[in-house]
Amino acid sequence: MTLLYTDVEEELRAAVRGLLADRCPPAAVLARVESEPYDLDLWKTLAGEIGVAGLLIPEELGGAGASASEAAVVLEELGRGVAPVPFLTSAVLATRALLPTRDALLGELAEGRRTAALAVPFAASPYRPERGASLSVDGAGRVSGSVTGVAGADVADVLLAPVDGDLYAVEGAVAGGSAVEAGAVEVVPSLDLTRPVAIVTFDRASARRVGSCDLSEVLRFGAGLLASEQLGVAEWCLDTTLAYVKERHQFARPVGSFQAIKHRLADLWLDVVRARAAARSAAGDSSAVTVAVAQSWNSAVAVHAAEEAVQLHGGIGMTWEHPVHLFLKRAKASEIALGTPGDHREALASLVDVPGPE
Repeated sequence: MTLLYTDVEEELRAAVRGLLADRCPPAAVLARVESEPYDLDLWKTLAGEIGVAGLLIPEELGGAGASASEAAVVLEELGRGVAPVPFLTSAVLATRALLPTRDALLGELAEGRRTAALAVPFAASPYRPERGASLSVDGAGRVSGSVTGVAGADVADVLLAPVDGDLYAVEGAVAGGSAVEAGAVEVVPSLDLTRPVAIVTFDRASARRVGSCDLSEVLRFGAGLLASEQLGVAEWCLDTTLAYVKERHQFARPVGSFQAIKHRLADLWLDVVRARAAARSAAGDSSAVTVAVAQSWNSAVAVHAAEEAVQLHGGIGMTWEHPVHLFLKRAKASEIALGTPGDHREALASLVDVPGPE
């Protein structure tokens, strides 16, 4: 396996980065984040014109037939822009859950005509996938129960409910937090304003069984690709901070010329380089070990990079007007998403047979 990017991946990166620079710079995200977090017009362009929604879907089912490495490149760019689109929740998590079933819904997701969300807590880990969910299915195939902290539910056309190893599709008008059939989606406050979470409640909701679902595998795959989004967050923070300390002057010198600042940024650059290697490895090989390594490292690097960006921007970094706080909040929220660093380190110790402290 190579950690280098292919020409196709670089072309995809350029297309996504160019669109985000034109339609969704961080300042634009900041301007709308409190009133309308998701940019569904941007999502339609990403899904329909660039085709990112169907990257993981085979060509015979209407998708692009690409690999996880291409999806990882998209997530890097979406992380660099804290882009408020449901790519991770619909085109990665929900799509991965549906792929073994080869359900017709995959074609609609690939075209971007519909979006889906997996009705599991965003904080659920691959090692304890049932945490925070209490769903059941009666003899008539109706789903009941509630799930807290579901990401992407408020803009999903279809909710995918995993129950006892099976996957059920609950359809209805969910956009904007409106009621689903025999259920409700209630958006709740979230640290990350660019990725709202919701409490999803089903009350004997009509559902269609679409097939079996290995929830642990789906969450592990999602955690591996989340590392690429965290890499994008860290890269933006590093690049933006480097540019700022070169132009910000104190004592008639750029603050970036001071040795202490140089050392902090050099250390951060090394952390980001390691994070890139970990993310690329997890994208190419979603085994338990590589995913645990990537999440153990990249979660902390994204938070550290965002914290350094806030501090090294000085006074402006502490204000609401500068978008750096969006990246800090995305990094902190992602740190507990799909397993905390502690969850992944604990799993990694067991996977490589390293005994814990006595």
